[in-house]
Amino acid sequence: MKKVNLAVVGATGMVGRTFLKVLEEREFPINDLYLFSSSKSAGKKVTFAGKEYTVEELTEDSFTGRNIDIALFSAGGSTSGKFAPIAAANGALVVDNSSFWRMDPEVPLVVPEVNPEAIKEHKKGIIANPNCSTIQAMLPLKALHDKYTIKRIVYSTYQAVSGSGVKGVEDLEEGSKGNPTGFYPHPIAFNCLPHIDSFLDNGYTKEEMKMVNETRKILCDDSIRITATTVRVPVKNGHSESINLEFEKDFDLDELVATLAAMENVVVVDNPAENLYPTAAEFSDRDEVFVGRIRRDFSVDSGINLWVVADNIRKGAATNAVQIAEKAIEMELV
Repeated sequence: MKKVNLAVVGATGMVGRTFLKVLEEREFPINDLYLFSSSKSAGKKVTFAGKEYTVEELTEDSFTGRNIDIALFSAGGSTSGKFAPIAAANGALVVDNSSFWRMDPEVPLVVPEVNPEAIKEHKKGIIANPNCSTIQAMLPLKALHDKYTIKRIVYSTYQAVSGSGVKGVEDLEEGSKGNPTGFYPHPIAFNCLPHIDSFLDNGYTKEEMKMVNETRKILCDDSIRITATTVRVPVKNGHSESINLEFEKDFDLDELVATLAAMENVVVVDNPAENLYPTAAEFSDRDEVFVGRIRRDFSVDSGINLWVVADNIRKGAATNAVQIAEKAIEMELV
């Protein structure tokens, strides 16, 4: 794989730091590396692959004359909305982790194991990383949709505080000690909040509608009926999801499990007799998606229940973005 000039925007944030960890672990082919952040974090020193780098403030001139091939963004929607087009205009292929570009019809929304071919369809030099809770669901759902045709999805998510960034983790840690907190609208320690992102006029939250809309875009099927309830839980890292599916076609349960196990980067952990099923604590800091509690939904003709767990900061954000960048190099798009 050819070496590229790479930029990380939001390099000092939780996902930005994980970008660097994943890039180093995967021995991503980097020639020159540029790290950008807000003025607040500019000047910090970061070590990557044994070399020290100084974080620069992100400005409108950051991409000028540097021949940056790929830019990984995780700095929030407003930053991506302003600076991603600037980076693209200077020749960089942007992989953006915010929600800003996800539903733009000219911006592919990509999970590399699911729809890598969509990477080629970018028209603005920008590729969107899906929402963390959507990414982990897509791997098992793609395998099952191709074989049995999903007609309805019911998502119930149990999402870690790391999905809110450093402040979410701090709220859990301080609240667990009995200290006052204020980041979430209610205490998160020893509690569950059915409230992720802001509420919309239809009664759903933005997080819930992200899952609905992003699922349809990634699977290229607007006919799938989808509903979602997303819940913040007092878990530091790792999202868990209960996913109920109804298919157009009947299925053999053993064959369905084998179909899941054959999907790239899906690991089936499902032996109730031995109390084996995926948990967020056990599979934190992993890049795979883990599936268990696989059982028929006897309330419908062709229904299944799945329990899906993944590290939301790795596969749900950083690793997925790095995989997109790897695919772009393989496709000779940079």
